[in-house]
Amino acid sequence: MAWTDDVGVERRPFADVAREHLDRLYGFCVHLTNDPSDADDLVQETLLRGMRAYDDLRDASRAKGWLFSIATNAWRDLFRARGRQVPTVSFDALEADGEEFSLFQTIAIEDPFPYSDELHLDFLRLFQDDDMHAVFGSIPPVFQLPVILTVVHGFSCKEAAAILDIPLGTLLSRLHRGRKRLERGLWDYAVANNLIITTDEVEP
Repeated sequence: MAWTDDVGVERRPFADVAREHLDRLYGFCVHLTNDPSDADDLVQETLLRGMRAYDDLRDASRAKGWLFSIATNAWRDLFRARGRQVPTVSFDALEADGEEFSLFQTIAIEDPFPYSDELHLDFLRLFQDDDMHAVFGSIPPVFQLPVILTVVHGFSCKEAAAILDIPLGTLLSRLHRGRKRLERGLWDYAVANNLIITTDEVEP
């Protein structure tokens, strides 16, 4: 007879749970490490820790967030083991950086009416996977990770705060700043890599 967790969900073997979330977990680890080789090591460490602690998972339906939380802690330990500081950023230095930038308004100015109702989606379609990874990599991790967890992986803000082990209010603040930096980064990358031609570049 199969046994269940504390909320009545049937407990599957850890290997099945890990396999279900492996692709997403690897993608998250790539964002954490910004290096595919380090991401492989981090995934292995995460799965090893997860296997050892699987009996402590009281709600099997939350396995994805649980694995991501383990990955985040393992990433921090990896930096410390290498004698490095976990990447941080000075809030005082970056508080106003990019806060007033609006990607949608900038696109609209560069391509005035009449324009498609999906103009912002048309802009995002210009980016390949490598382009998006480069843009995300330019954002300080303290702002990047809340965006990755909520926008890319679909966690709620409450779940993302638990994964990162920070208060919900802190998560919301960092998420807002992360989104603004993502908008600015997408625009700057598109201009620098000639994905678009701005009005400043058009001959009169």
